[in-house]
Formats: sequence, structure tokens, C-alpha cells
Amino acid sequence: MLPTGKVPSEKLREIVFKHLGAKGERVLIGSGVGIDAAAVEFGDEVLVASTDPITGAEKHIGFYAVNVNANDVATFGARPKWFLVSVLLPENANEILLEDIMADIDKSAKELGVAVIGGHTEVTPGLTRPIVVGTMLGEVKKEKLVHAGNAKPNDVIILTKGAGIEGTAIIAGEREKELVRVFGKEFVERAKAFLWKISVVKEALIANEIGVNAMHDPTEGGVANGLHEMADASGLGFKVYYEKIPMAEETRKICEYFNLDPLALISSGALLISTPRENAEKILTALEKEKITASIIGEFLEDKEKRIIVKDGKEEELKRPLSDELWKVV
Repeated sequence: MLPTGKVPSEKLREIVFKHLGAKGERVLIGSGVGIDAAAVEFGDEVLVASTDPITGAEKHIGFYAVNVNANDVATFGARPKWFLVSVLLPENANEILLEDIMADIDKSAKELGVAVIGGHTEVTPGLTRPIVVGTMLGEVKKEKLVHAGNAKPNDVIILTKGAGIEGTAIIAGEREKELVRVFGKEFVERAKAFLWKISVVKEALIANEIGVNAMHDPTEGGVANGLHEMADASGLGFKVYYEKIPMAEETRKICEYFNLDPLALISSGALLISTPRENAEKILTALEKEKITASIIGEFLEDKEKRIIVKDGKEEELKRPLSDELWKVV
């Protein structure tokens, strides 16, 4: 039986990647473990496309759909420009729900300068909550195209913002009453506001302009899974330091309360950057000017078998999450 959440990488290789249709013309980057978008050549320009469903949240689901897909496109160095969306509503849904979702999509797309160019809406038998599936398209000059599978040995790993950003916002919204009783209303409101941090478009474009080898936004499975996905795609190992991984107080306390691993909690809003050592400080300085926090958390290793985290001075294997911690509480 498959676990809840993303299909494990070994099953993608065994089943999914064997059934990918005809060989595509001008495809520069196609399906692969840790590869969250595709790239198709159009002369000097490259079209970057990504698709993702929003299944773990109901509130602001349109916002998530636009921004999560925009993030995937931006990690290829491309600016998001066009969006298609399928809105699947539960049985007995009313017009107000559809209006709320579409208004959320409209506002979020306008903030990023993205046009909503098509899609599909329906009431779907068997659903108990809405699901929104988005497809984002963007453009980048061919020479500036990057992807998660191009990290190099000895590259510095930078993490922006912190671990568990999206998960913190979702849990605070879905379990609000319980958390207010434990931590107070002000704490929960701060945690819910993490929602507005989940775009990485600005930092991805800034970092790519300076020079990176690879970027990846850690979504399901959190920072831990994001590191494994980059390492898988690049054929590398890594060594990171737990104490250097940024983590907000709200994330830490919520994870402690529900007994969750913050490194395996969905982390849209964070960006993993693999860059040559000489570019690292330039990137940190440029992000700081834009008030985007970022930290060097480790480096990629040539030995792909080494997937190490250093905690309290001791090295141990950073295990790949079987599923996202979010599913334990929502």
C-alpha cells in the first residue's frame, strides 16, 4: 500500500517514469525524481511548466495553488506568467465556495503578474473537500535555465526563511481552536500569517541572477525531503547542520505540541539554493537587502551515499520522510 502524500521516489522509477508517452521534441528537462517542472526550448527562450494539486488545505486554497506552482517555475530561473487551473468541488458545494476560490486565485495571480488563461471546474462525486490543481507556465532565457538536478560537489547549500513554513500556516488554521487554548490567540494569528510567506519567486530570481547551480522549493516532506530530492536529481550526497537550519518559534512550538518533525513538515516558502562557494555571500547580501532571511546550512558531497545531518555535534543519517508530518494532524 502506498503512503499518504507523494508517491515514493522508488515507485516513481518503477512505475510512473516507464509510462511517459512519446519522446518530446525540444524537451530540455523532463520528468525525474526531485524535478518539479519541465523545460521546453523555443529558440533563445525556454518555456517552463509545472503542475501541482492542493490537497492538504481548504482555507486560501486558491492562493496556495497559484503560489506553489509559481514557486516550482521560479526554481528553474523562470518568471511565472500564465496559469491554468482545475477546480474540483465536493458534492453539495455552493456558489459561494467557488466564488471564494476563484477570487483567491485572481488576487494571487495579479500579485505575481500572472494571467489565468484557462482550466476546468466541476462538482466531483466522492470528494469531501475541494481540490485545486494548477499548472503554471513561465519563461527564461536559455542561458539562465537552472534545475534541481544540477547541484555540484562542494556547492554551498542555502536555505531561505526556514523549515515548515506552509505546514505551520495550515496547522494553525485547521487546528486553530485547540492551539488558541494552548498558546493564545496572538501566537496562532502569527502562525496563520506564515501563509503570506510561501512565495519564493522573488528570492529565486534574485539568486539566479547572481549565479546558482540548482534550486528547489521543499514542499511535501519538508526540508529533509527537499534535500534528498536535490541529491537524488544531482547524484550527490549532502551534509547539513541542524543548528544552522532556520526555524521560527511558532513552527518549533507547534511541532513540539503535536510531536512532529519540523524538517519533514511541508515547507513551501523556503528555498534551497545550491551555489558555488564564491557566490554564497553575494546571494545572502542581496536577499538581506530585500529583507529575505537566509542561512548557509551545509554543502553537497560527491559521495551520493552520504546523507548526513549534524545535531549536537554528532553526525547521523538524515532519513528520507515516508510521508509529510502534516497528515498526522489535518
